[in-house]
Amino acid sequence: MSGRVRKRRAALAAVGAVVSIASTALMAAGGSWASDASAAPAFACRVDYATNDWGSGFGATVNIANLGPAAVTGWALTYSYTGNQTLQHGWSGVWSQSGRKVTVANLGWNATIPAKGSVSAGANFSYSGGNAKPTDFAVNGAPCTGVNPTTTTTTTTTPPGDGRAPALRVSGNRIVTADGTPYRLLGVNRSSGEFACVQGKGMWDGGPVDQASVDAMKTWNIHAVRIPLNEECWLGVNGSPGGATYQQNVKDYVNLLVANGINVILDQHWTWGAYTNSPDWHCKDEHATCQKPMPDARYSPQFWAGVASAFKGNDAVVFDLFNEPYPEMAADWDKTLGWQCWRDGGACAGLPYEVAGMQDLVDAVRSTGATNVLMLGGLEWANDMREWLAHKPTDPANNLAASWHAYSFNACATESCWDAQIAPLAQQVPVVLGEFGQDDCGFDYMQRVVDWADAHHIGYLAWTWNPWGCTTGAVLIKDWNGTPEPGVGEGLKAHLLSVTP
Repeated sequence: MSGRVRKRRAALAAVGAVVSIASTALMAAGGSWASDASAAPAFACRVDYATNDWGSGFGATVNIANLGPAAVTGWALTYSYTGNQTLQHGWSGVWSQSGRKVTVANLGWNATIPAKGSVSAGANFSYSGGNAKPTDFAVNGAPCTGVNPTTTTTTTTTPPGDGRAPALRVSGNRIVTADGTPYRLLGVNRSSGEFACVQGKGMWDGGPVDQASVDAMKTWNIHAVRIPLNEECWLGVNGSPGGATYQQNVKDYVNLLVANGINVILDQHWTWGAYTNSPDWHCKDEHATCQKPMPDARYSPQFWAGVASAFKGNDAVVFDLFNEPYPEMAADWDKTLGWQCWRDGGACAGLPYEVAGMQDLVDAVRSTGATNVLMLGGLEWANDMREWLAHKPTDPANNLAASWHAYSFNACATESCWDAQIAPLAQQVPVVLGEFGQDDCGFDYMQRVVDWADAHHIGYLAWTWNPWGCTTGAVLIKDWNGTPEPGVGEGLKAHLLSVTP
């Protein structure tokens, strides 16, 4: 999304988010789910059960951890409710209900639980009256036998402290800290660095970037902030402040956030390049006064070389190479040409300027010696990720993550689509939900997004930490003190306070 006046803005609404995790250990039969489950070898596993309850319904997440030394292929989890909880829809598994008994079985892509690994699935339920935690978990027909049983606990979270944010790197399909601990980027976007300097609004559109404003973020349990930038302002080509002054403002804010335990994602948001044959609604200005389909070869590699040089050695900072690519629109919606343009750049169909492809931008960053994690968004405003792996650029640092955006008005906006298109990608590389929201001030879609992302160990950052009033856009706060907007802010704050990175 781009700037204060946006073509696509969304909001969140309030919902009580209460998470209860029952860490119930069990011994269950392994192997494929079949009628003769007793023939399968036993494996040690743990089931974690969590809910986000809004009174008349709730989202449930189940996580099956394989505690044994060998992988297990094929699983089906069963458990029972004691009330009138009724299945509405599920994701990341085949969900069904018979009376009070619920069953969820694996899909093809998550059939195997690695040794010391886990799989998760989730579903939404309606109910009235009580909502007690199930206690009769079983896997592949074998009942939970109570190995190392624990009682129900309430999730506690640790807001960012005064220590520095962790240095991050990619390991397999996870972003991890220096010691290899998986870490999710959970937080918000802080808009204005992309537009204020070219709209006569100063650096941060009048908003504070001081310790008090960071403390307000910490009360929400925000562990990551995505900051959109303007390439022409950074380079001093256009806008005010520009050049060294703009750069220093960015450095100061980043350093303050990192010193407070908050990771930062720097995003190239508005770029140079005239898109003159665009639809009427699209900005045709060649300057970086709006969002463009792809970054330009004229300034974007120079921009990223400069940003990488400024933050080289600070691996608490992540680089999001380009906000929301959509080169296929210029190519008459030809996705094949779109993905080629995305990776390779050059002379792309329908675009009158030379494009910098993702490989060009990766090369620009790595040429400086910077090893920071790089995020790359897919096509269709970063919502279409289907060919991401097939067109993944080469990175000598092996530190690439996929940047996915999910708004309620996108083409891929359902659990079934996420299961089919995003979950397989998340099995191969880290996925970060760099922006998400919905096109009203409700939280129903947003609740589904965060529940699904939690079940798949995907980080997410909501749009946006700016007090612009919630009408048709994703505005989280009423003021810079962090007072949440009714609905949009209250729902997100409650959820962030219920989860940990």
